Amino acid sequence: MSLTKITNIDSVELQEGAQNAAFQEEDDDTPDASSTREQQATSVSITARPEENAYTQIKPYAGMPKEVLMLYSSKACYRIPREIIFWLIIACTLALIAMTITIVALSPRCMSWWQLTPVYQVYPRSFKDSNADGVGDLKGIREKLSHFEYLNIKAIWISPFYKSPMRDFGYDVEDFREVDPIFGTMEDFDDLLASMHDRGLKLIMDYIPNHTSDKHVWFQLSRNGTEPYKDYYIWVNCTADKPPNNWVSVFGNSTWEYDEIRQQCYFHQFLKEQPDLNFRNPRVIEEMTDIIHFWLKKGVDGFRMDAVKHMLEATHLRNEPQVDPDQDPSTVDTEFELYHDYTYTQNGLHEILTEWRIEMDAYSREPGRYRFMVTECYDYEEIEKTMRYYGTSYATEADFPFNFYLLYLPDDLSGNQAKGLVDLWMSNMPKGKWPNWVVGNHDKPRIGSSAGKEYVRAINMLLLTLPGTPTTYYGEEIGMVNVNVSVIQDPFGQHDPSNSRDPQRTPMQWNDKPNAGFSDSENGTWLDIAPDYSTVNVELQQTEQDSTISQYRALNLLKGSEVVLSRGWFCYIWSDVNVFAYLRELDGLKKGFLVVLNFGKDTTTDLSSVSELPDSLTVHLSTLPISQKTFSKSSIPTSQGQGLLLEYSTNQRFHPNHASECYVSEKACYLSALDILYKC
Repeated sequence: MSLTKITNIDSVELQEGAQNAAFQEEDDDTPDASSTREQQATSVSITARPEENAYTQIKPYAGMPKEVLMLYSSKACYRIPREIIFWLIIACTLALIAMTITIVALSPRCMSWWQLTPVYQVYPRSFKDSNADGVGDLKGIREKLSHFEYLNIKAIWISPFYKSPMRDFGYDVEDFREVDPIFGTMEDFDDLLASMHDRGLKLIMDYIPNHTSDKHVWFQLSRNGTEPYKDYYIWVNCTADKPPNNWVSVFGNSTWEYDEIRQQCYFHQFLKEQPDLNFRNPRVIEEMTDIIHFWLKKGVDGFRMDAVKHMLEATHLRNEPQVDPDQDPSTVDTEFELYHDYTYTQNGLHEILTEWRIEMDAYSREPGRYRFMVTECYDYEEIEKTMRYYGTSYATEADFPFNFYLLYLPDDLSGNQAKGLVDLWMSNMPKGKWPNWVVGNHDKPRIGSSAGKEYVRAINMLLLTLPGTPTTYYGEEIGMVNVNVSVIQDPFGQHDPSNSRDPQRTPMQWNDKPNAGFSDSENGTWLDIAPDYSTVNVELQQTEQDSTISQYRALNLLKGSEVVLSRGWFCYIWSDVNVFAYLRELDGLKKGFLVVLNFGKDTTTDLSSVSELPDSLTVHLSTLPISQKTFSKSSIPTSQGQGLLLEYSTNQRFHPNHASECYVSEKACYLSALDILYKC
């Protein structure tokens, strides 16, 4: 084999198909190989000396040595593309980093789990009985977890299941670290919690800080004067026939009860079997904080703080002023006959709640495990006191206090009343805070009875299209109503039958089988089953497309899928004696929703004056059957108790020109090009 110099192309070419004989594989031990290497070396050295005969090759080849590679790499045809690619990579990387930083900086805060779902209240005695004793229990709740999945509900608040003498059905706690046998065992609770978390559900517990049962070991030791429990409760000197002052309990009559063992009076704002803890004793705060830790370590996702305004009392024990100064003081025996200046919302209360919020935040650091806190407080016309539970700009308390003002909707059922109650909350809520809505619970009559069955669907539409977190009391999704029970179980009702809470606590209506599918008990249930259970039940309504539960589910699924409903602007459009109408819109998004709710008589609403609305509106959902699929904004007919969810598309926005009529908790805009939200 030999090399031939090809001078006309200034390159070396290997004969017989080889690119370069210097890298041809041959047996190194043969004489021909040795001779060839010498020839190659001579040839390379000759061609490499003169600059004009530089070693070049038509194309790079595999396996070339570093020295040859360097000769090629310096050529412009290779160097320039390489440098262009290098700087393009650098530029693209920097652009991606800049874009990522920009998106993160401009992205609105992610909504937490409690903002993305209704909170569903389970009253455990009445939800599902698993052992045929006529009383609901924890295993029964576990059996029905699929119900929450069907409704697309992710947060379940379970009323008390602590060990209790049941004088107030669980709100008189004998042991905060034990499950009452009527509801099951701690193992049952652990299984329920694990099953809920496996399904992506959150469990909110009832936490009862104000008082314990008189059977609690702390009270037994306190009445005996045993340290350090002596001052765990509020004791004052008195006689059996003369209380220290005129303070009246929520359940009526004096808040003071004489104890023969200690020969002093102890303070109770509820039943005499529910003595108030002394939160001016630091050891009590420490004990109750430890209980919070106990359940958080088990994995619960949040607490509903019960009756928080009652936690502190004035130490001076002065008489509270009467609402009617001319009333005979000896006849004052209900809470509404006094101004509770010394027993409700005392100084120091919010500092305690702030500390508990801090303790809960320590458990919220794990991604997706935020611990939720809501407070219960009925402040009636003093709404500014309720708003204080949101905290301040420098100290957070509750994620929100329960909003009970929609409970007054039936008092003057009308479009104007609905708007007034909604605006009462929205106009007083601190800027940037999150609203919530309640129309029923275990203490108040069912909305289907107080407002009327015909309004249940419209009220559900109201709850699920307003901004914020709705709360659903078990059975509201099927339109359950109050039941006149044959035997009063409620201690409040035993004191005053007109105030009995039993009618709204009757067993859940699952199907048309005996006991409404709630229990297999042959001896009845703890409260009477509603007589309409054969036609008002979950199983039947799930088969009907336009049933109350089907509409509830459709609205909740829509709220979860439409960002305009979950975090868009909320604006009042119209209210009169019959109709309350509002819209939901989001900057950058053409789609919007108009909600029209009729709380009066059949009427037609003319919204032609609202220039931001398009002329044609499409029916997305109606709570009553209608054949019409579109409406003109100048003529929107509604019947009594009807709710309309109308969809529209427009580039115009209502809120910029009507700032006083619109609210948003966390402002965001939609960028259609990237399909993302950003701060604006």
